[in-house]
Order: sequence, then C-alpha cells, then structure tokens
Amino acid sequence: MSQEVIMKFLEENWMLLAVAVVVLFVVVSFLKTVLKWVLVIGIILGVAIYSGYTIDDLSKVVTTVKDDALQTLKDQAMNAMLKEAENAEFKQNDDGTYSIKTDNLEITGKAKEDKVKVSFRGVSLGEMSLNDATVKAFMEQATKK
Repeated sequence: MSQEVIMKFLEENWMLLAVAVVVLFVVVSFLKTVLKWVLVIGIILGVAIYSGYTIDDLSKVVTTVKDDALQTLKDQAMNAMLKEAENAEFKQNDDGTYSIKTDNLEITGKAKEDKVKVSFRGVSLGEMSLNDATVKAFMEQATKK
C-alpha cells in the first residue's frame, strides 16, 4: 500500500483507531495472562483486516521482518566472531563432535562435515558453511590454543 492510501485510511478511520488503541492499553494494563496477548493480536489483526490488508499481506510483512532480524543477528554474529576469536574455547568430544564457545557465540559441529550450527547470544542462527571466510578464520584461531 502506498503512503497516500494509508494516510487516507487514517483520516477516515481515526476514531476507530483511537478506540482500538485505548482498548489495547486497557487490555495490557489489566490482564496478566496469555489471554491478554490473544486479545492484543486479535485487535491488531481486526484493525489491519478492516484497513484492507489481507492475511497474505500480513504474513509477508512478518516474514520480511523475521528475515531482516535474522540477517541482522547473523551480521552481529560474524562481527563477534572476528572480535572474540582469541577468547574462544575449543572442546573436542569423544564422539567426534566439537564445540567452540565465547561469551556471545557457540559453534557446534562434527569432524569432517562442512556445516556447523551457530548460536549467537542463545539464539540459534542455523547452519553455516565452514567455507565461509569468517567462520573458517574463527575456527582456525580457536583451534590454535
């Protein structure tokens, strides 16, 4: 949707939006359960659907936000790899697996495999290839000790 359409909707439906915001504040203030978040999500979805957004539009927005957040975390993890490599602790396990830990990162993998699992500040970022220059340099620095 263009900015003009959104502004037109806001001008025409400002009263509905004001009521929705007041109801949201009341729900968040008084309810302390999961029901609170169900009601909040329901109100937001109701206003969004009323404004002309479809569930597909909303799911695209959610997917885009999720992908952007994950990419930002991956970028931060790569920067942390560069900065924290000298403090990394390498641990080789008897079953052929290994782990490398720093204050913010944890990398786990199996010997002779190309992929490692990366967690940054407790959030799993999925698997990354050992062929990635940053991951490779991080692992080489960690195993030097």
